[in-house]
Amino acid sequence: LPQSSHTVLRKSARSLENEIDLKLVAFSKIGAGSGGGGSSGGGGGLGGGSGAVDTSPLLGEHVFDSLSEEIEQMLDKLSSLNESMSDLPASGAAAMHTLQRHREILQGYRQEFNKICANHTMRIEREELLRGSGLATSSNSPSISGLSRREMYLKESGHLNSASHLVNDQINIAIETRDHLHAQRQAFKRLQTRFNDISNRFPLISSLIQRINIKKRRDSLILGAVIGFCVILLLLYAFN
Repeated sequence: LPQSSHTVLRKSARSLENEIDLKLVAFSKIGAGSGGGGSSGGGGGLGGGSGAVDTSPLLGEHVFDSLSEEIEQMLDKLSSLNESMSDLPASGAAAMHTLQRHREILQGYRQEFNKICANHTMRIEREELLRGSGLATSSNSPSISGLSRREMYLKESGHLNSASHLVNDQINIAIETRDHLHAQRQAFKRLQTRFNDISNRFPLISSLIQRINIKKRRDSLILGAVIGFCVILLLLYAFN
C-alpha cells in the first residue's frame, strides 16, 4: 500500500511539474511584455489576441496577475505533494533520490517564478519612470502605444548622451587641473634649484643658514628641558 501511494503521488507530481513548466513559459513571455505571451503555455485564462499585452497594458497586467496567482497555487500544491511523499516510509535509495529530485525541481520553479515577477516589476517601474508627460500608454491604439514607447526610448537616449557629455566635461576639468599642478610643481623645482645655486655661490649665506638652524635646534632643546623640569616640579608639588 505505501508503494502504491508513493507511485500515485509521484505521477501526480510529475504531471503537475509539466503543467507548471508550461505556465512558466507563458508567464515569462507576459512578464517580458511579449506579444505572444497571451496565447502560449496552454494555460486557462490566457486566451486572447497576440497583441493584447502590448496594446492594452491594463489587460496584460490582469493576465499577469491571474497567471501569477495560478502558478503560485500550483507551486503550493506541488510542495504539498512532496511533503506527502516524504511522510511515507522510505522504500529504498531510489525513492529518496526521486524525492530529492522533486524538491530540487520545486526549488528551481520557485526561483524562476520569483525572478520573472521581479523582472516584470522592474520593467513596469522603468516604463513609469520614463513615461513622464508622454501619450497615455493605456490607449487601445497600437500606434499611440508604439509612439509613446519610442518617445520614452528617445528620452532615455537623450539623458544618456547628456550624462556622457557631463562625464567628458569633468574628465577635461580633471586633466586641466592635473596640468596646472604639474606646472606649479615644475615652477617650485626651478625655485629650489635657484636657491641651491645661490647658496652654493655664497658660502657665507649657507654658513649663516646653518648657524640659524643649529641655534633653532639648541633653543628647542633648552625649551624642552625647561618645560620638562617644570612639569617634574609640578608633579612633585602635587603629590607632596
